[in-house]
Amino acid sequence: MPTARAIVDCAVYVDGERLPGRLLPAAALAEVRKRESGFVWVGLHEPDETQMAEVADTFGLHELAVEDAVQAHQRPKLERYDDTLILVLRTVKYLEHPRHGISEIVETGEVMMFVGPSFVVTVRHGDHTPLTGVRRRLEADPGHLALGPTAVLHAIADHIVDSYVEVAQSMEDDVDRMEEDVFTPRSHIAVEEIYQLKREVVELRRAVAPLTVPLQLLSNDTVLPTEIRRYMRDVADHHTVVAEHIRDFDEALSSLINAALAKVGVQQNTDMRKISAWAAMAAVPTMIAGIYGMNFQHMPELSWTFGYPLVLVVIVTICSGLFLVFRHNDWL
Repeated sequence: MPTARAIVDCAVYVDGERLPGRLLPAAALAEVRKRESGFVWVGLHEPDETQMAEVADTFGLHELAVEDAVQAHQRPKLERYDDTLILVLRTVKYLEHPRHGISEIVETGEVMMFVGPSFVVTVRHGDHTPLTGVRRRLEADPGHLALGPTAVLHAIADHIVDSYVEVAQSMEDDVDRMEEDVFTPRSHIAVEEIYQLKREVVELRRAVAPLTVPLQLLSNDTVLPTEIRRYMRDVADHHTVVAEHIRDFDEALSSLINAALAKVGVQQNTDMRKISAWAAMAAVPTMIAGIYGMNFQHMPELSWTFGYPLVLVVIVTICSGLFLVFRHNDWL
């Protein structure tokens, strides 16, 4: 399949301004080398091995990193091959889901960036978190884009971390709703739903937590321009806030599972007390009727006219007494 099919956009930027036209990667890199200024930004979406190999040959990318870019499903990480910086970020999206019976809430993807002195190659996997908006915002700010390829690195990292913030806010709403359900009297408690959300929190943590070290390294990397390092510190601060929220969600959901199970246990005990109380009251007439049903001749009050009504009165009296006792003890 032609490499152009995987290219979302390819442009040359000089002094923060985009040159007219859309070039193929090789032509764009040749233009930068001819001008001896500016850089190329190539955006790829889910390239196959052949497409990625062609781009790698053009920009001299390391074969190990290229293999990772094709296979995807990498942990967030930061690597350096010679003068090329490689940053892997996981993208996340919070899916709409019904109130009950959820099976998946967080959808993940990946963005891999190759940042060299005169180029940026971004490889995106997944249909969410597109980078077209990031490119437009950068092109509208030539002063920031003039800082070079690392300005693109910062903008994409900032965009993805901001998406983490949005997902965390949406997840917080679900956690609050579940907390309200658990502690609402006589509410239906879906422990499975809480567990499923907890599982998605773990998935979000796998995408977010490993990025802590790469962002810290970028914030202190003296190779990056001073201004970019300042911006990266701001991104790292936002990332830290999200990571703390995720830890809080995990702890809160663990507590909710324990509370829900405890509430289920209390409800079961209450039901058992009610069943036992009714069984005790039912045992009284059963026992008395069983005794008089043995058909012996010499039994109390068999020949007395008021014997049968008296037995009924005794049964009603005992059952009423038991009912009042159980009601007083909150068994009924």
